[in-house]
Amino acid sequence: MNGFGSDSVDFRLRHAEFARPNGVPYLGTSISALSTLQRVLVVGANLRKDHPLFAQRIRQACKAGARVHAISDSAQDWAMPLASMQVIESAVWAQALADIATAVGEQAGVQAPVSGTATDAARAVAASLLGGERKAILLGNAVAHHAKSSSLATVANWIGAQTGATVGFLTEAANTVGAYAVGALPAADGFSAGQMLTGALKAAILLNVEPEFDSAIGAAAKQGLMGAEMVVTLSPFKSNMTFSDVLLPIAPFTETSGSFANAEGRVQSFHAVVKPLGETRPAWKVLRVLANLLDVPGMSFESTQDVLSSMATTGIDSKTVATDRLNNTFNGSIDLTPAEVRPAVASIYQLDGIVRRSGSLQLTADARAAQEVAA
Repeated sequence: MNGFGSDSVDFRLRHAEFARPNGVPYLGTSISALSTLQRVLVVGANLRKDHPLFAQRIRQACKAGARVHAISDSAQDWAMPLASMQVIESAVWAQALADIATAVGEQAGVQAPVSGTATDAARAVAASLLGGERKAILLGNAVAHHAKSSSLATVANWIGAQTGATVGFLTEAANTVGAYAVGALPAADGFSAGQMLTGALKAAILLNVEPEFDSAIGAAAKQGLMGAEMVVTLSPFKSNMTFSDVLLPIAPFTETSGSFANAEGRVQSFHAVVKPLGETRPAWKVLRVLANLLDVPGMSFESTQDVLSSMATTGIDSKTVATDRLNNTFNGSIDLTPAEVRPAVASIYQLDGIVRRSGSLQLTADARAAQEVAA
């Protein structure tokens, strides 16, 4: 896309705010460290459903006496003992964190960065975070997708700095860190995903995306894309047919080799499980051929390892994303005004086209509950 003049590239389809982070957002600590935490504050995550493997590690920490606090917009069963769960409308989560920051400031003798009210609940969380040695503040999918996401992260970072807690994102998907690391974001005057889906584009390429189900604006994305002169969809499925002009079949992740960067920034490579169906090709090969046809330089990749090797100049090697690129901070002021829209968080079996098309998964209680909410 950059090679033929477009800076409009974005993977953050479910986001409501598009503030640019100061680096690559990540977990803030190692995955193994989750098992040894003594104090944890989780904001905006249904930990058991959104991040079951992380939940298992934190459950082990609970068995060793860890105190876990949560802020959520609904009551949830995490299958572990919680020290507290504050059920608060997502619109005012920034204020809830400001209250905790105020309570931390009172107890630590420092000035909080924003004005809050040190409620009993806030004081309890503050006292907990100021105790213990190994602690973390973990921000879930609903924080990443929140209209005040950068403000939430900034207040959380202040609390972490005062209490000695690491602060990090639980990450939305398996390769969220990788997407940030390779720069799958708008540059210069490029449009964000929110702008692209609301009709700002003359032409669009959709890679493994069904905007109606995968974006914050849902069905409205269809109308926005129908206004484009040309829409090309790359998908393993017969999708986006109402507004696509061209459909290029690509292999799902099971039929290609590749790499992703997990939540702690560790690069993990994998092999194809089966051969691609028929004449289907992996997406990277389709993109490479398109680039070759358009005379885009630097696209003579013969394997996914060639692609990975080309990332070395950006601080990504075969093992890790460079630690000096991992950063969970944002610039800008803190905004405590209530958010006008709820975070667009997909349930466990609505996350992508593969699970949405699984008949057995759609018969589960979690899928049925999500379908009822959608209806």
